Amino acid sequence: MELNPLDTTPPASARSDRAALRLNMLVAITVAVLATFMGICKVKDDNIVQTMQQAQANKLDHWAFYQARNIREEVAKSTLVQLKLAALGRTGTDQAAYNAAIASYEKIAIDQRQKKEELRALADDDQKQYDGANFHDDQFDLSDALLAIAISLLAVTALTQQRWLYVAALVPTGFGIAMGLAGLLGWSLHPSGLIRLLS
Repeated sequence: MELNPLDTTPPASARSDRAALRLNMLVAITVAVLATFMGICKVKDDNIVQTMQQAQANKLDHWAFYQARNIREEVAKSTLVQLKLAALGRTGTDQAAYNAAIASYEKIAIDQRQKKEELRALADDDQKQYDGANFHDDQFDLSDALLAIAISLLAVTALTQQRWLYVAALVPTGFGIAMGLAGLLGWSLHPSGLIRLLS
């Protein structure tokens, strides 16, 4: 085989083979690290989702009990009105019996109002717990999306042997790891605009 001196394409050499091998090793190591990191984040994210589900169930239970207490309070108030109207014009022992019943239902109404407000506070706490967990769930979701983009770019890098694609893949890799660490470590990093756009 003769070499053409006008041909500017250099023949494949050991140097380019080593560079390709190095790039493939970088891609493989990066993918392995990202897959491991995504697995750790997935475990934490699943636990957060369970916490969110429990908080949501608790909130619904507390609001249901709140409504039951509200109905009991309204029934007690209605009974109070009826007893007070019936007590008008009564005398002696009848009046004393009505007053005792009125006092009993006033106590019931006050008790139900207090218990209802306790349930409202519990439901509000459940919502705060849900919102706090959802904040971190969003971080893990964004981390997953960014790292999936990075892995896709790394796959194309391995196929094309284009080093600039590896560098491009490092951008979503960095942001994905940052969001995953934010979820794992409880950081307040939360790009709300992007999260709303993806919601």
